[in-house]
Amino acid sequence: MTTSPRTTAGPLSADAGLLYSDVEDDLRRELRALLTDRCPSADLPARVETGQAHDVGLWTALAGELGVAGLPVPMETGGAGAGWRETAVVLEELGRAAAPVPYLTSSVLATAALLAAGDDRLLPGTAAGDRIAALALPFSSPPDLPFPDTVAHAGGGLTGTVTSVAGALSADLLLVPASGDDGPGLYAVDTAAAGDTVRRTARCSLDLTRPLADVVLHAAPATALVTGDEADRVLRRALITGAALLASEQLGVAQWCLSTTVAYVQERHQFARPVGSFQAVKHRLADLWALVMQARAVARHAAEALDTGTTDLRLEAALAKAFVSEVVVEAAETALQLHGGIGFTWEHPVHLYLKRAKSSALALGTADRHRAALARLVDLPAAEN
Repeated sequence: MTTSPRTTAGPLSADAGLLYSDVEDDLRRELRALLTDRCPSADLPARVETGQAHDVGLWTALAGELGVAGLPVPMETGGAGAGWRETAVVLEELGRAAAPVPYLTSSVLATAALLAAGDDRLLPGTAAGDRIAALALPFSSPPDLPFPDTVAHAGGGLTGTVTSVAGALSADLLLVPASGDDGPGLYAVDTAAAGDTVRRTARCSLDLTRPLADVVLHAAPATALVTGDEADRVLRRALITGAALLASEQLGVAQWCLSTTVAYVQERHQFARPVGSFQAVKHRLADLWALVMQARAVARHAAEALDTGTTDLRLEAALAKAFVSEVVVEAAETALQLHGGIGFTWEHPVHLYLKRAKSSALALGTADRHRAALARLVDLPAAEN
């Protein structure tokens, strides 16, 4: 895949990055065709009962057939040489399908950390999808998180516990923030080579399509990627990238909720009329459509900011995550309610989208946490009690 270069840094124009390019439209069509065939929403309730950490066949198709696992990775490092905008399109479609694959955790969070660290040893395998990576942090961690100290580095090994790690059950590679005599550091742990020194225990998570796990390390062999202040910078960059692009996945979830609900209220009848013909339903869906369109603009702006290297990246990420988190929950709740009785059954997938919406709103910092960060970034004085 090739794209036009986007290397100009600086403030974004009002309409920059909001429109999809021809390459992005082609990518969306290929993804939607694949997901419609391999991951229809009607099959999701059965999929989440299989006990698998992720859909192995779907991941192989995404990484092998479409080659989207390493979109932002340079071609010389085994990637596609595209950008975060194209990655955002993938996340939109995966969100639309609520796809049970470790794309956000491996191809976004972990890949962003490896790119920021300047790694050229682990990136090729991750970019090809042959190796699944995960950033060993609680999934709720916001970008302004102080450097974690729950894992210690001593004698070349890591010891400690990290709770609620997204993608840990699928990971062949864990990127673990740890503190030691040399200060903070980001370390790589090969889970296969580590053997019994790494133990992963599944947690009961709200989102059944994205399982969480507690990771316990006991003198696990590890390789340092970056240490000192650079480790804090790399970790923060990965979390900012994750928060900015999670908004695109949330946008996909919201789009599915809106389009599926619109289709359903046109088919469902009460009093010999389609439910969608009632004014109250029309108004509610019209309001939701306006919110989803606003969410698209905000999410696209954040993805463009990642590619252009704007100095306001933290602000763009906080704005996107704060706004879209509330839109996606509103969309999922509306979908559940307007589907009526069928929406409350286990057999219908809408409850899985509601759980994805709720869990993603808590992931990588809540809307309130990001609004507080926004206030600090624009020097807005704190409210007086």
